[in-house]
Amino acid sequence: MKVKINVPDSLKEIRLAQYQKFQKLNNKENKDTTFISQKMIEIFCNIDLKDVANIKYSSVKNIIGELNKVFEEKTDLVPTFNLNGINFGFIPILDDMTLGEYIDLDTYLGDWENIHKAMNVLYRPIKFKKGGKYNIENYGKDNYSDLLKNMPLDIVLGSIVFFWNLSKELLKITLNYLSQETEKMSTEQKQILQKNGDGLAALRTWHKKMSHALI
Repeated sequence: MKVKINVPDSLKEIRLAQYQKFQKLNNKENKDTTFISQKMIEIFCNIDLKDVANIKYSSVKNIIGELNKVFEEKTDLVPTFNLNGINFGFIPILDDMTLGEYIDLDTYLGDWENIHKAMNVLYRPIKFKKGGKYNIENYGKDNYSDLLKNMPLDIVLGSIVFFWNLSKELLKITLNYLSQETEKMSTEQKQILQKNGDGLAALRTWHKKMSHALI
């Protein structure tokens, strides 16, 4: 029996939930195995695993090659998108982010299993839009988390890359500033800074988490 295979042409055609499902299996134990190749086709091409086994090996290699090209696609921040009839917008002013929003974002952004919860922080329904400006709903924990599992993967990766680049610039600016300020400090002030370096350590951890999120 012939099996019709629809291979995604871009990240726009892949849902976040599909990528989360694949990431659970994409570990050192399964790396470069026939199993992970079969699961990759099953998940991203939406066909039964038993049907994957009936595909010619040469065709499997071609499909995997096409999928790998899709995952090499560059992504940019997507400010707004429509999902199930709801217009979602990225947080317009990052400085207005509340402590609760930041904590949830910091908790989930580097965790693929729960990254839909981070998307629930970053993207919310648009209440009002005029021209290029808009307002979004107030943050509610898990309000749209499950729905956002169906958002296109290019939007997810675009937001991650955006924060990764932002964190790199923030880390660079902060380290340069601290280096300059440290030169002006007395010995006593330097000792206090050394004892209370949690903020800088957290910033470095954030940067590492953002880098690992892209793997």
